[in-house]
Amino acid sequence: MDIKTDYRLIVNLFDWSCIRRYPSLEACCILIQIAVGANDLEMAQKLLHEFWTKPSIDGNISVSQFLEKLIYTYKDWGSDPYIFDIFFQSLIEDGHLDDARKAFDKMLNYGVVLSLDSCNMFLSRLSKEPDGPKMSLKVFCEFSEVGIQWNTVSYNIVIHSLCQLGKTKEAHKLLLQMDLRGCIPDSVSYSTVINGYCNQGELNSGLNVVENMQQKGLKPNAFTFNSIILLLCKSGKVLDAEKVLREMISQGIFPDNAVYTTLIDGFSKIGNTASASRMYDEIQSRNIIPDLITYTALICGFCQNGKVAEADHLFCEMLNIGLKADEFTYTTLIDGYCKAGEIEKAFSLHNEMIQVGLIPNVVTYTALVDGLCKQGEVDTANELLHEMCEKGLVLNIYTWNALLNGLCKSGNIEQAVKLMKDMEVAKIGPDVYTYTTLMDAYCKNGEMVMAHQLLHEMLQKRIKPTVVTFNVLMNGFCTSGMLEDGQKLLNWMLEKGITPNSTTYNSLIKQYCVRNDMHSATEVYRGMYNQGVTPDENTYNILIRGHCKMRNMKEAWFLHKEMVDKGFILTVETYNALIKGFIKRKKYMEARELFEEMRKKELSPDTDIYCTFAEMNYEEGNVDLTLVLCDEAVEKSVSDNSKGGRT
Repeated sequence: MDIKTDYRLIVNLFDWSCIRRYPSLEACCILIQIAVGANDLEMAQKLLHEFWTKPSIDGNISVSQFLEKLIYTYKDWGSDPYIFDIFFQSLIEDGHLDDARKAFDKMLNYGVVLSLDSCNMFLSRLSKEPDGPKMSLKVFCEFSEVGIQWNTVSYNIVIHSLCQLGKTKEAHKLLLQMDLRGCIPDSVSYSTVINGYCNQGELNSGLNVVENMQQKGLKPNAFTFNSIILLLCKSGKVLDAEKVLREMISQGIFPDNAVYTTLIDGFSKIGNTASASRMYDEIQSRNIIPDLITYTALICGFCQNGKVAEADHLFCEMLNIGLKADEFTYTTLIDGYCKAGEIEKAFSLHNEMIQVGLIPNVVTYTALVDGLCKQGEVDTANELLHEMCEKGLVLNIYTWNALLNGLCKSGNIEQAVKLMKDMEVAKIGPDVYTYTTLMDAYCKNGEMVMAHQLLHEMLQKRIKPTVVTFNVLMNGFCTSGMLEDGQKLLNWMLEKGITPNSTTYNSLIKQYCVRNDMHSATEVYRGMYNQGVTPDENTYNILIRGHCKMRNMKEAWFLHKEMVDKGFILTVETYNALIKGFIKRKKYMEARELFEEMRKKELSPDTDIYCTFAEMNYEEGNVDLTLVLCDEAVEKSVSDNSKGGRT
């Protein structure tokens, strides 16, 4: 009787022997050989795993001894060399990677060559270790030297490892070499490199790989599209990111909640809440369930753009579908209410937050402090700071700045200066915002010497001023009538390579207009263009009013047309100035056109403008229109009186 042919009998004998004591290494190896021969791979794997985890009668057996016994028993009991792959794979699965590496070399010495699947399994598992990416590259090279012919899966593992190490360009080179080495890259190969470039912020390189991929007839997968959309959103190119989304859908790859959330967050950050809401509606139309992160991104977008009511509606909707808000969601909404001046609602949410078991953090309290300070409730803000300290929370730079801003807004500059010194004692270094806030307070108080001293102090401490800092100083010089100093500041900025923005120039232009010096105002305007700074809506409104005041209606009308072509909106004051200017020049047709335009937009002209056109229409025999204009003028007068205005 050949016992090798009766597999069940051998297993039963082995189980019976285990009742008395665990079998020897040789007995275990024999059964593993027979189990593999009988194609019972599960039994072979189980025996190998148990041998590493249970005590043996042969004492502590090394991997080398086990392998030698396996080779020894293979001569008489083995029938399938795949036994050595199973042995190697069991070491990998049980985390014995160093032993697996030694076993590979030993088997090679005995002439045993493992399958490529086993080598890939080792490479993949190794790459996930703490120092795995480097080790997997080392093994890839060493195994190649002893004759292992790697396949696409192998290359993909190594490409991923290179990208993890930040060596995306090397990964890209390896991708290009795959064809030369007889290995055809697949979608995973390209997608991994694309993701590597995206993680490093190299969008153009990533898009070039996408183009190469498509030229090869390969379609990007969901992973590729997700990487590109994420990077585009991070770069602020959200409209381009949406185009990628549409391309993704057109290729039959349907985005998940994470992709839509990325786009919602991207649109929210650039202030395009309409598109963010549209993405949210699209999620629901596709029956994708939004999660907490989706809701929080949209709530944050609404709050940052002053749409707190919409944010609150979403917050309630989120709670109604069973999602629980976290500290970040509550803090976002609290900050939104504080910025909107609704302090009571903000504190109500703060209390609700505590009731549901969430602990307000320093960011939450900073939002409340900022809100209180903006309402002029500096004393209450101070009490809140003491509460923070009692709870063990450490004030950060934003908390200090919020309080300092409150003190400056309430005109308490001395206290603000003292607070700035307290910050340094607390080892919280004042930042550019701290200095800019205090400078703004000095400028508004007409203390330009003190404001200028702060700028020098900033520069001495190597705190880099922003364009906002310079704009504060520029506005201070101009409103104090120190136009020459303002012009010197602008020239200094340009000499130092600091690019002014439209606000910088607007302060100078406005003050020249106040002085009726339209020649100098126009020179500043031209200089603005020469520096590549685009005029904004405020620039045009200031210049038009200035030219109207000096009865330069030709220039004013030209600027008006240019402004409208650019999609900018005239203010009520600018409309009034243009109409009055044209009336003085007896250009009644142009004046009437602007007057009717104002009425269509439901803007209220000055009462004297109403009176002028009422008289004109009466003289022309348009009694009905005259009465309508008189009614409108009366309504405007009543409205102005109720607001404390003058008629």
